[in-house]
Amino acid sequence: MIRDIESFRASLQGDTPPPDLSDALKALWYDARGDWNAAHRAAQDDDSLDGAWVHAYLHRKEGDLANAGYWYRQAGRPVASGPLDAEWLQIARALLATED
Repeated sequence: MIRDIESFRASLQGDTPPPDLSDALKALWYDARGDWNAAHRAAQDDDSLDGAWVHAYLHRKEGDLANAGYWYRQAGRPVASGPLDAEWLQIARALLATED
């Protein structure tokens, strides 16, 4: 099971995300591989606050700030304004810390 950022990043060398990842982490995995559409589908499959947070990040990355704002509110998170790569890392670390 992947529980740390180093293992998560190493998994990006594979062709598919590890099967034990949550949908929110799968979305970040696909995003890191440059597949925004697959990332968005995975985020949409996750009805949790974590899924909403990733969904917000993805729409911010896309440039749809109004939609991103909606998803940040759904996630109970402040709207991010820093670098996208820093937000990706923050989300990934937070989600990995809560994986069972």
